[in-house]
Amino acid sequence: MAETRLIQGRYRLLERIGRGGMGEVWRAVDEALGRHVAVKCLKPMGPQHDAGFATVLRERFRREARVAAALQHRGVTVVHDFGEYDGVLYLVMELLEGRNLSQLLEENSQRPLPVRDVLDIAEQVSDALAYTHGQGIVHRDLKPANIMRLTDGAVKICDFGIARLGEDIGFTSRLTGTGIAMGTPHYMSPEQISGGHVDHRSDLYSLGCVLYEIATGVPPFDHDDAWAVLVGHRDTTPEPLRTHRSEIPDSFQEIVLDLLAKPPEDRPTDATHLTLRIGAAARPGVALSPPPQSPAEGPAPAPRLPSWTRGMTTGHKATSTSVMRTSLPDHTAGLTGEWTTLTDPWGGPVLPVSAGPERPTPPPELVAVLAGRHSAGLSLGRLGRWEEAGEVHRAVAAEREHALGPDHPDTLASRYEVAFTLSRTGRGADALREFGRVAEGRERTMGADHPEALAARQETAYVLGQLGRHFEAHEVYASVLAARERTMGPDHPDTLRCRHNLAFNLSRLGRLEDSFRMAHDVAAARARVLGAEHPDTLVTQYEVAYALGRLGRWSEALQTYREVAAARSRALGPDHPDTLAARYEVGISLGRLGHSAEALELYRSLVADRTRIQGPTDPETLRARHGVGVNLGRLARWEEALAEAEEVSALRERVLGADHPDTLVSHREVAVGLGWLGRWADALTTHRHVATARESVFGPDHPDALASRNDEAHCLEQLGRQEEAVELYRTVAALRERRGTHGR
Repeated sequence: MAETRLIQGRYRLLERIGRGGMGEVWRAVDEALGRHVAVKCLKPMGPQHDAGFATVLRERFRREARVAAALQHRGVTVVHDFGEYDGVLYLVMELLEGRNLSQLLEENSQRPLPVRDVLDIAEQVSDALAYTHGQGIVHRDLKPANIMRLTDGAVKICDFGIARLGEDIGFTSRLTGTGIAMGTPHYMSPEQISGGHVDHRSDLYSLGCVLYEIATGVPPFDHDDAWAVLVGHRDTTPEPLRTHRSEIPDSFQEIVLDLLAKPPEDRPTDATHLTLRIGAAARPGVALSPPPQSPAEGPAPAPRLPSWTRGMTTGHKATSTSVMRTSLPDHTAGLTGEWTTLTDPWGGPVLPVSAGPERPTPPPELVAVLAGRHSAGLSLGRLGRWEEAGEVHRAVAAEREHALGPDHPDTLASRYEVAFTLSRTGRGADALREFGRVAEGRERTMGADHPEALAARQETAYVLGQLGRHFEAHEVYASVLAARERTMGPDHPDTLRCRHNLAFNLSRLGRLEDSFRMAHDVAAARARVLGAEHPDTLVTQYEVAYALGRLGRWSEALQTYREVAAARSRALGPDHPDTLAARYEVGISLGRLGHSAEALELYRSLVADRTRIQGPTDPETLRARHGVGVNLGRLARWEEALAEAEEVSALRERVLGADHPDTLVSHREVAVGLGWLGRWADALTTHRHVATARESVFGPDHPDALASRNDEAHCLEQLGRQEEAVELYRTVAALRERRGTHGR
């Protein structure tokens, strides 16, 4: 292959930049797109492999390459293309400018890296693993040589799926007489050494080995003899990092030693919470789960950005006159848009790009600068600074469109992030338009069934649901689900995410039995694929509990919510927002079952925790206080209930606004308390205020507005004003009948 210097008439090899047991890596030019890429040429199979094995290997290679190509995250090397040429399997990847961690250590004379850099690298690698593990992908060969630190400070993991190919082909050496597949023994988990079951926790162990080495300058088990290294992994407790280097923070030492636990179950449960722990170690003043800023308080100090964003700016605001076309919890699939090829990595043909004038190839420096600013926007989003992130992505999108064209994958990646920030800042209609534009562009250039095109369509469905357009959302979800099942299979994490979204939407359409059955099936599948305590599994279990409650099956809902709360506490921590949300729903279920004293105790505990974590005026703290007041009323402690409702309604009005739905709910609770205390005239005034506000916000025939008018009629009846009460009851009945007729 080196003699021809050209692969498939497209990739011209320029110089070899790496060689290893798996083959060679070349700097090359993609002559079709005029850009530099890296081409990894895998070693030809030896004579010991027959034709049948070669066929199996080629299919395995295609499958693994597709897996790698489908990974779209800022911390994972992008695979552009793959194939076979003259009997040699090859991968085309983005060309990374930087050094791998092994090279960085060598250039530093094997001295450890600066602590600040170690923490930054740890956080970025952990974040990338959280994504890949969420896709059901385990690396299996994480080591310093497979982690790149780019010149702009970004960190990327390389060679997903390739290590397993090496095992199949027999490239890796083996210890004599042991039968143990040898990758790099310094970074192998105990279960890999023993030939046991390997899952995402093996990657976490390997990450612990990498972090130990870059933080101290030596691996955790530093022996010349490979067998001694393996025995160390299996039987020996590593020395604390601070015995090598005293300035390492205690919190980071604890993290690394947790990662190096021998039994997988003793390691951190997943990389998602690990990332939060590392972030807290890097920024000691920041809580593991940063609370949202209360509108009543001053602006919070800006969190420190990762070191690799230093010197980056948000650029100029986009000046394009076109309207920015612009989804959330578990229901979103946040692509980072580092895909930069027009070749379908799933094996399809190159699709035509929309017609337009031929554009000059942009300078590589401009492409690199825009990629860095794109990454900075992603970092701002991770910190919850969505307005700023939106400004960055809009500017980058405009510049990428000018330099690369409107349908270039990089431009569409920026548009996708613009849409995501719009949805995060409550601009659903704008987000819907932008996601629609991205979906159309990706379908034109990548094909309708490409994972990125499906991701954009799925986000349009989510935003449709956010806008209350559930029937339209259902149609889009069903279409995307069919495509995902056809192209990825029923148990792929992206397929399961789409099925979860569809179950969620079914409940909003009132199809509660269908929603429950689908959510139940998805929860079982996610538990099987991702693990019983994976955050995605628990989100679906939460949806199962919600459906059970809507169906009136409150005992089952209570049990499920309790299981979710306990699992989230173990996996995410007791103070994580998702854990606290599940505890809130436990209280709702207790109240529905008449266990008001137990619910009251739970809500008071939740108020204390919310106040400690998020502050006394945070909306979620006030929601928990509302639960306290409701259950005081259920226990007939009406004086206390009224006092609590009045204080919460005043705080909500100040924090959320006078017409916010939560504020109006608290005002109604005040009116209920006044009625039970016999103060019907005061109750009537408050109910009328709530009814008028709800009609203004929701419309006169909205269920909440009608309920408030019904409350008003009840007060009139209690005050002996029977004729007014009857007339109002009739008006409410007529509006309900009209709403029912129009809703069919």
